[in-house]
Order: sequence, then structure tokens, then C-alpha cells
Amino acid sequence: MPSDLIARYAAGGPLLSQSIAGLSPEELTAFPVPGTWSIQQIVLHLLDSDLVASQRMKQIIAEENPTLVAWDETAFAERLSYNELDPHLAAELFAGNRRLTAEILRRQPESAFARQGTHSVRGPVTLAEQIDLYTNHLDHHLKFVRQKRDLLGQPL
Repeated sequence: MPSDLIARYAAGGPLLSQSIAGLSPEELTAFPVPGTWSIQQIVLHLLDSDLVASQRMKQIIAEENPTLVAWDETAFAERLSYNELDPHLAAELFAGNRRLTAEILRRQPESAFARQGTHSVRGPVTLAEQIDLYTNHLDHHLKFVRQKRDLLGQPL
């Protein structure tokens, strides 16, 4: 079970770069669906989310029932200039973080995947659940990137 889960998680690494290939700066920062994030904002959100997830996974592995503190993704998007940062660099960092985190996960004994932390809002979460959550989180947001690309006339 853990090897399949880790493989799915690791396979997501290059998908973010692939999802923005060929888009102009104007397309990356456009809002084809009013009231939602731009493609670029989604990319930066996914990087920040994955960095948080990686830290949480490491805490669950290394610490006894660590507290996993919630964070305000909307505040990050608003206050960290997501639409002004380099989405290609963010996608590269995302892929690198996934590779390194997957390597850490592959080195864990099977018992580590049942270890847990306590999320400050959602309560107890195991390492396996954390990996699954963030694997699905990427898939969830890539659907929106594809939708926005279609609306911009730039389908994948």
C-alpha cells in the first residue's frame, strides 16, 4: 500500500509544469472565471500547499503526535503577490519538493504510515491520509487549470 501511494504522490511532481506549458504571462494571470484564482495563483497555491504538506509529513514521521497548524490559503494568495511571482520557478520547486519528499517516504517502514499528527482544525490525521490528501489536492486543482486553459483557447 505505501509504495503505490508514494508512487501516485511522486508522479504528480512534473504535472504542474506540464499544465502551464505554452501559456503567456497574460494567460497565466488572466481571470477567465471571474471571482476565482488565475492559473498562476493556482500554481503558487499548489507550491505553498505542498511545502506545508511536506513539512507535516516530516513532522508525523519524526515527532510524536505533532500539532499540524492550519494556515489561511486566501491570505497567502492575497499577501504574497502570487500573480507577480514566477510560476515556472514555482512549478520546478513543486516538482523538486515532491521528489525529495517521496524519497523520504520511500525510506520509511510500513508502520510509519499509520503514525499520526493532530490537525488544528480537522483533528487526527495519519501519514498515509496526509499523502492521499495532497495527491488528490493536486488533481483537484489541475482540473481548474485545464478548465481555465480551455476558456482561454489554450487546451492541453
